[in-house]
Amino acid sequence: MEIPAAARGAALQRTVAAARTGDPRAIGRLLSLVENTDPVCDDAPLQALWSAFPRPLACGYVLGVTGAPGVGKSTLVAALIAAFRRDGMRVGVLAVDPSSPFTGGALLGDRIRMHAHTTDPGVFLRSMAARGHLGGLAPATPMAIRLLEALGFDVVLVETVGVGQGEIAVARAVDTTLVVTAPGLGDAVQAAKAGVLEIADIFVANKADHPGADQTVRELRQTLAVESSGPDGWRRPVVRTVATRGDIDELVDAVRRHRDRLAQGGGRDRRRRRAADDVRALVFRHYAGRLTEVMTGAEFDALADRVAAGELDLLTAVRAVLADTRAAVARAVSPPATS
Repeated sequence: MEIPAAARGAALQRTVAAARTGDPRAIGRLLSLVENTDPVCDDAPLQALWSAFPRPLACGYVLGVTGAPGVGKSTLVAALIAAFRRDGMRVGVLAVDPSSPFTGGALLGDRIRMHAHTTDPGVFLRSMAARGHLGGLAPATPMAIRLLEALGFDVVLVETVGVGQGEIAVARAVDTTLVVTAPGLGDAVQAAKAGVLEIADIFVANKADHPGADQTVRELRQTLAVESSGPDGWRRPVVRTVATRGDIDELVDAVRRHRDRLAQGGGRDRRRRRAADDVRALVFRHYAGRLTEVMTGAEFDALADRVAAGELDLLTAVRAVLADTRAAVARAVSPPATS
C-alpha cells in the first residue's frame, strides 16, 4: 500500500530534524536520498527535502583534496579531520571512491583509512561512488556538499577519486583546493600537464620524509615562481606534510590563511561561481533528459545514422533537435484551444 504524501512529508521533516541534531543515521538517510534520486526524472523528493530547511541555508567552509592515486589523500584527510576537531569544528567528509564494476557501489577504501574518526560524534564520513562520472567527483557531490553545509557542519572535506590530467571539477565545487603530490610521480612538467597550476590554491608535497621530496618541492616552487599573485593577492604555497605521522602544521596554517583571505574578499565570488555551476549542471541534465519527450529513441537513432553516413552535418542535426525541443516547449506553454 502506498504511503500517503502527508505521511511521507512528516517522516521527512522528522528525519531532517534528527539530522540537524547530528544523528548519523538520519544524515545518512538524507544523503542516500540525494544520491539515489534523479532530479531530472523525479525532483519532488528533493524539493520536499530542501523545503524542510529554514532559510537562509547555512554555509560552511568546503575544502577539496585531490591528486593522483597513491599520494596519500585519505591519510591526509584523516590528519586534517583531527586538526579541525582540535579547534572544536564539526567536520563532514565526502570521500569519492571508484565504483565497483559489478554493483556500482563505492569500494570504501577512503573510509578504511579514516577509521580512527568513525566513533567521533563531531565527524560524519560518507563514501560516494563515482558511478563513472568524470572529473573526480560523483554526480551527487555538489548537492551532498550543500546538504552537509545546511546541516551545520563547520567544514566539509571533499576527497576526489584518484585523478589524472583532466579531472579538475573539484576546483569549481569547493572554497579551497589542495592538490596533493608525492615524490616519484614525475617532474614539474607533469604537474603543469595535470592542470593543477590552474586549480590549486595550495600544493601539498606529502610523504615529505621519502627520498626525492626535496626535489619535488623545489620543482613545484620553480614552476610557480614565474606566476604573479592572483587578483586577491594570494600566492599559492607549496607545503610539506607527512600525513602518516600527523605532521601537517604547515598545511593547516596555509589553509587558515587562505580561508581568512576568502573571508576578506574573494569568497563571495567563488560561492557565486559554485552556485552558477550547480544550477547550470542541473539545467543541462534536465534538458538532456527531456530529449525523450521530443524525439523517440528510434528517431534519435535515425538522426545519428544520417550523420554517421555523411548525409547530414552535425550542426544541422543539432538544430533539428533544438527546433523540436522549442516546438515542444511552445506546445507546453500555449493556452488550451477553446471551442
